This record gives sequence, structure tokens and C-alpha cells, in this order.
Amino acid sequence: MSSRTVIRGGLVVTASDEIHADVLIEDGRVAALAASGTTAAEAWTAERTIDATGKYVIPGGVDAHTHMELPFGGTFASDTFETGTRAAAWGGTTTIIDFAVQSVGHTLRQGLDTWHAKAEGNCAVDYGFHMIVSDVNQETLKEMDLLVEEGVTSFKQFMAYPGVFYSDDGQILRAMQRSAENGGLIMMHAENGIAIDVLVEQALARGETDPRYHGEVRKALLEAEATHRAIRLAQVAGAPLYVVHVSATEAVAELTRARDAGLNVFGETCPQYLFLSTDNLAEPGFEGAKYVCSTPLRPREHQASLWRGLRTNDLQVVSTDHCPFCFTGQKELGRGDFSKIPNGLPGVENRMDLLHQAVVDGHISRRRWIEIACAAPARMFGLYPQKGTIAPGSDADVVVYDPHAEQTLSAATHHMNVDYSAYEGRRITGRVETVLSRGEPVITEREYTGRAGHGVYLPRSTCQYLS
Repeated sequence: MSSRTVIRGGLVVTASDEIHADVLIEDGRVAALAASGTTAAEAWTAERTIDATGKYVIPGGVDAHTHMELPFGGTFASDTFETGTRAAAWGGTTTIIDFAVQSVGHTLRQGLDTWHAKAEGNCAVDYGFHMIVSDVNQETLKEMDLLVEEGVTSFKQFMAYPGVFYSDDGQILRAMQRSAENGGLIMMHAENGIAIDVLVEQALARGETDPRYHGEVRKALLEAEATHRAIRLAQVAGAPLYVVHVSATEAVAELTRARDAGLNVFGETCPQYLFLSTDNLAEPGFEGAKYVCSTPLRPREHQASLWRGLRTNDLQVVSTDHCPFCFTGQKELGRGDFSKIPNGLPGVENRMDLLHQAVVDGHISRRRWIEIACAAPARMFGLYPQKGTIAPGSDADVVVYDPHAEQTLSAATHHMNVDYSAYEGRRITGRVETVLSRGEPVITEREYTGRAGHGVYLPRSTCQYLS
């Protein structure tokens, strides 16, 4: 049985075009686009017609950095794959790429199998995996080749978190050399964790225990230093590099220099760095704990550099690094010692809306919104044009978006499984109305009509920005 849907009367916005067009969807894929009101469009018949008059019709968002059910600091991220992907759908995101974790002493395969078991049958939208490499050895390096062949084509390493995820420069170089051969992409958490640990110890010894000191010890210069070092190691290895959650002016400058020199270096930032700051970390009482993440929030003046980087394409992607921990019972583990506050913020539901607000505010254009939130992450991680655009043959991951609706972000109304919003009380313009995932309605006029298990696993090709 074939099923057809027509979306009529909207402004179709992709990374490359804006066109008043109707969209024909057949059997889960985009079948055709035709200018609204033309004979070709009028001739289409379908079981389901969606009126998008006065609305945008945009590709489903691709959030290339989430951590559902991540174990961290003696607890677990509070969103499961079921709750997290449902919240993603509410926010207009139809694809997530989560991080499978290799534990030290275990194989990549064991980590990947564990994450497949968490996600399979539970996701409301489609999903893929990156692989966190915590234990570089000869066996791990061989396994990287096998994972690339089966569609896990990106590997995350950490210059931070000694004793947990940390890799030293030699391990990083070996993994980069391997990815240069097998086509994988190394994703780097670039902070000098060894130096940061010294500063943490010294701060606590001085009695500086409040959440705001989390931001003070994780210095922008140590993010910049690690970013510079990662770029040079990648250059030595002849490998591409993707730096995650860039937060500091000085780190953007390192990426810009490398890209100006013609290196295959890419950068991602997140909404929290664009919209929040150390002012939040310094909120009175223990409220600042809600905003503890790594890299940390920076003083507000860093935001201009991040917006500029997004406009000049020195930063290509906005992901969320969604890693929620409830304030009650989880963030509170760090009362009296900021180093014990679980690192992470909720945000998978808010990204598309906050970036639309950036369009309203004049930071970016409509097409750039779709580029950084949909098309670029899909290209970066080998999913384009299946994901990230609206074009014949693409998956029918389509969002009808009301650019005029106003909403107030709040924990009282969001769908993430966490007891606070990082953007509580923020008024924004623009809201998701209807979401299709492979042609199936997941959100229908602000009602959840999806189901756990609809989302399928996505094997990925290699980074499409590399020649």
C-alpha cells in the first residue's frame, strides 16, 4: 500500500533555496516539489493534505551531538532514548547522532552493542552513533576500520576528563593516523584536562566551591591551547578534525587560522554558548549548577565571536550536546564541591526554535539557519541528502514551522525528562507545528502522534566535506 501526503502553500526553506512550493511525499520519501498553484501541483492527490499557508516548510533538524542515558559522575543522563527522541521531535529535530562509549579495558564493539541495545525499539525519530574512543591500543585501531565499514564513521576523543575519557597526545595521534587511512572523522573535546585538574584542586583548597568556579577553572586559554594542539596533531596525521562544543573567542580564532591555511578542520558550537553566559553560572544559591557543562559557559562577550564564526562558516554546525541531569538529586551531588556537579545541559527540544530566534534577531539568515541545523550536520556525518534537505528522493523528514507563533520556554511545558529548563522564561518567536519523520506524522498540530520504535538506526557514509 503506497501512502501519499501533500503539504500545500508553505515557503519551503532549505540551505540553498527559498521557494513557495507544494511538497509531494510518497512512501516515506519526498517525491516532488512544484510551485504552489501550478497545474502540476494542483493535480496531486493524496490521503493526507497539510495546509502550510503562512508557514515555513523546512527539513527536520539533525542534532549531531546528544548523550541519551550517558553514565557520568556516578549517575546517568535523565533522558532515555525514548524520552529524548520524543522531545527532539517536539522541537523539530528528526535525526539525532548519539555517542556510544568505549569503557577503558573494553572493546569498541562492546560499547557499540551496549548503545544499540539502549536505543533499538525505543526511538521516536531516526538515530545514528558516533563512537567515543577511551582506550587507544592496537586492537582498538583495527576496530575503527571495521566500524567505518559498517557506518559508524566518526570517533570522539577527549583531551579533558583524566581518568575517565582522557587520551594523551600519543593516543590521539595514533587514532588520527588511523582515521586518515580509513576515512573516519575524529571529533575532539578540546580542553587541557591535565591543567584544569590542577586548577580545580587549587580552587577547592581555597574554599572556592560554588558552581561559578567551574567556569573559572576551565579557562578559555586552555580550550584554545587544546584546540591548537588538536589541529597540529591532525595536521601531522594528515587527518580531518571536528572540534565539538566550541565556546571561546580564542578557540574560534584557532579554527579560523587553520581553515584559512586550507586545513580540513571543522567546528561546532551549541545554543547554550550563543544564548547563556557565566551570568547564569553565578546565579545565587546553588542555581548556577543547572548551567554546569563542559566546555563551560563563557562571559557574554564571547557570543559575538561565535555568531561571526557561524556567519563566516568558520563554525559549520550547531548541535546541542544534550546531556540532561535533574537539578534535584543529580546536579545536587555537587553541593559544596563544584567538581562533583554532573556536566551537561538539556537542549535537544530547544535548538531549532532558538536558532529561529537568531534569524528574528538578525544574527543569521533563514537559509543559514537550515544550513547549520540540518544540512551541514547531515553532510558532516555522511547522511546527506537522505537527511538535511527537502528534495526528490530525500527522506520525508519535514517540519511545518510557524514563524509568527510566540512561546515562552519553560520546564512546565517542555518534553525533556528533566526538572528545569536552561532557558526558563525566555520568550521566543517561532514554533514547530507539525513534524513528519519518513512521511509519518510524529507531531500533528502540536499533538504527539509518534511512537517509540518508529525511529530506525542510520548507518552513515564518511564526511561529505572531504574531497
